[in-house]
Amino acid sequence: MSSRVAPTRQGWMVAACAVLTAVMGRVFGVLELYLLSAGMLGAAVLAYLSVLLRRPRVAVRRWVRPEVLTAGDVGRVDIVLRANGAGPRPAFELVEAVGTDRTARMAVAPMRGGTEKSAGYRVPTDRRGVLTIGPLVAVRHDVLGLARSVSDIAGVDEILVAPRAFEMDMPELGDGILGRHLLAQSARLGPGEFHSLREYVPGDEPRTIHWKASARSDDLKVRQHSAEGLRRCTVVLDQHVPIGDDHDESFERAVVAAASLVHSADRAGLQTRFATTSGVDLRGPTVSVQTMHHLARVMPDTAPPRPIERDPGEGLGLVFVVTTSFDSPTWLTMGDLRDPTLTLLGVFTEQPGGRSRLFIDARTEQDMLDSWIDLVGRRRHHVPVSVDPLAATKAPVAS
Repeated sequence: MSSRVAPTRQGWMVAACAVLTAVMGRVFGVLELYLLSAGMLGAAVLAYLSVLLRRPRVAVRRWVRPEVLTAGDVGRVDIVLRANGAGPRPAFELVEAVGTDRTARMAVAPMRGGTEKSAGYRVPTDRRGVLTIGPLVAVRHDVLGLARSVSDIAGVDEILVAPRAFEMDMPELGDGILGRHLLAQSARLGPGEFHSLREYVPGDEPRTIHWKASARSDDLKVRQHSAEGLRRCTVVLDQHVPIGDDHDESFERAVVAAASLVHSADRAGLQTRFATTSGVDLRGPTVSVQTMHHLARVMPDTAPPRPIERDPGEGLGLVFVVTTSFDSPTWLTMGDLRDPTLTLLGVFTEQPGGRSRLFIDARTEQDMLDSWIDLVGRRRHHVPVSVDPLAATKAPVAS
């Protein structure tokens, strides 16, 4: 544990006054000025020795709770101090930088050797990103405030602040614009799994008649198949955006939209995949948490967008492309991913539109939620969700 001992501003002023008083005593031949100078200089020396010989000697443990915050949440940093050695330890102050614009200060009462004390402070967050805390230092002043010691007791740590994510209902076949589109697409793909037999009614396709069962019954029997439901979802984030304040805010909305869609699809039990135009490709049982970790750090990329590989999965699926507008380079090239089982939807953060009705207006967060309700045909109060940091350790993620 490194320490630095130095006079404070008041200490330097007292030392300067002591020298000046001694000079005045010499010039005017006044003994009392010599005595006053010696007293001030002695006080400064004693103050320096006091903090030098009685510096805080403690071991520290620090926890950030939760390990991953969501933008808008309030976290907490807990610190446990243990006094080393024997004998009493003087009071001191803990000081820690939080980000670039805040400083946490915590007063610590006198401690005896071998005892422990705890301290802590709250960490509010308003934007996603990586929040740096530390180094943590112990600062001790003498009684007169003429000298101080600064001891480094903990290094720098990082707090990951994930973007906000809204829980959004995934579409159901037949509900809303998107649900009706998926139902028609499912019908074009052919019958799903066999469900049951039922009596024939006028209008049924003759090919659905089950002749063996009909021969054993007085009425014709037809096969009832269940329509194939939604099974997979891919979310593509376009990092290739122009530079500028307006585009920066647009990109932040894109990050919130991507986080919301990945979280909601994974929560609904769909095979979820997250990809970006910079080459990131996440999938697997912990895709939601891994995506949140990535989105906490993701930044716009001016490099040309990389092509997205076709999803090898099977079954009815959705592909969301989160980009600026329907004429962005990424959106224009996403047609290569289209196959009969996938429905392509644009999530536009700056200029919605195009000939298709299957898009999400994400110029604001409220527009995004309203647009989604129009697509799925269900009204629900959408609330931000938090990240479960422990979920990241449950299983590896394939990429």
